This record gives sequence, structure tokens and C-alpha cells, in this order.
Amino acid sequence: MMLKNKVAVIYGAGGAIGSAVARAFAAEGANLFLTGRRLAPVEIVAKDVVSAGGSAEAAEVDSLDEQAVDEHLQSVIEKAGRVDISLNAVGIPNTEILGVPLVEMDVEKFSLPITTYTRSYFLTARLAARRMVANGSGVIMTVTALHSRTGIPLVGGYGPAMAAKEALTRDLSAELAPQGIRVVGLRPQAMPETRTIKEAFEPRAKASGMTWEPWLEALAGRTHARRLMTLEETANTAVFLASDKASGMTGTTVNLTMGSLDD
Repeated sequence: MMLKNKVAVIYGAGGAIGSAVARAFAAEGANLFLTGRRLAPVEIVAKDVVSAGGSAEAAEVDSLDEQAVDEHLQSVIEKAGRVDISLNAVGIPNTEILGVPLVEMDVEKFSLPITTYTRSYFLTARLAARRMVANGSGVIMTVTALHSRTGIPLVGGYGPAMAAKEALTRDLSAELAPQGIRVVGLRPQAMPETRTIKEAFEPRAKASGMTWEPWLEALAGRTHARRLMTLEETANTAVFLASDKASGMTGTTVNLTMGSLDD
């Protein structure tokens, strides 16, 4: 097992990506501490993991609340002795952001994804790193999107937010890698199984005049494989990045856009 006995904390574990990665981590032997702003969906994931023979605990943690994150991590240390992996897969509702032209958007709505995503990632990464430094090892991970590297209309401040997270991944790695801590990211694109892609489509449907199936076909047509990434593929990549087999990877975000975005 690639993650046998690794202690992993996942923020946003009740979401599509967070829950998929949680199940993949558990299948590879990780001991999971799952969190989310709402407890109910996180508990469902934890119960699924335990029913499959894995180890998982669920907790309600607001990843924008420094004290809540710190107290939860301390409880993980008290129970498991260490933190090996910290994954931030937190998302925010975007129905009031997407579909609005930038010239018509007020500054608060534009700033919302930037401040929310960067604050959450910074807090969870910083507080995890403080625990990892003592052991001289650890992996800090997050999730972004192709908006970080290419211009996309009607996405408000989402693109700048993703770009900021990827910059933070590089900066964290520059400081933490000498202390044995790797910092890496995942950049998937438009996975049809997720709620996020539907939320992204609906407010822009009116502006684009495109229906669901043609929109998916248009997105898939930009990839080299002429299809979109799956949650399972993203989760399997996360397992590899979190494992010791990826020991040479840090300060980078793995491109999972299947060729939609050239590196």
C-alpha cells in the first residue's frame, strides 16, 4: 500500500474531490481525519471508508477559522502522534460569481474567491507545516483549476484565486522543502461527476446560449484525448503525489487538464 499508516487530514472532505481522494487514500492504507464546514457530508464519507475497512474520523472544521483548524490539528497529533499529509480541497459556492462580466461585477464578489481560497490554503498549510517540521517530513497538497493559467470569461475572481494558490504552493515549497516537507498541487479540469461543473455551467448557460451536452462536448474537444478527466483519475494522482514514490516532486502543480492547457 502506497500510504500505509500515513496520517492524512483532508479539508473539504465532503465535496466531490475531497471525498474521492479520501476514499483513494484509505484504500492505500492512510488513516484519515476528515473535515468540512458542515459535518453531515463528511460523516457520510467517513462511514463509507470505515465500512470498507479503512480508518476515518469526521469533524466539523471551518478552514477559514485559524483557531478551529489549529485545535483540530492538535487533536490529530494527540490521537495519531503526527500529521503526514494535509490536503486542502475546499470549495466555495460560486453561483453569484460565475456568469457575470468583470465590468459589471462589484469588488466584493470579485474578491470573494481570492480571499477565501488563499486564506483557507494558507491557514491549513501553515498550521500543518508547524507540526510537520518537528518530524522533518510531510506533504502539503491543494487543488486548483486551469483558470490559473489561461483566460476564461465570466469567472470573476476565480482565475486569480487559482493562480494565487499555485504561487503559494511554490513559495511554501521554497521555504519548507529544505525541512523535508513537500508542497504540491493538482490541477484537474471539468470533471462531469462533480457538482462544481454543474454550478459553473448553469449561470453561464444564459450568457453562452449553450446546453449541457454541447457544453461538455466543447470542453472535451479541447483535450488531447477528446474526453474529460474523471474523479478516479484525479484521486489516483493524489495518492501518488502524497506517497513516498513522488519524493522528487515539490513546488509544482500537476497538470490534469488532459492537454487542454499546455505546460
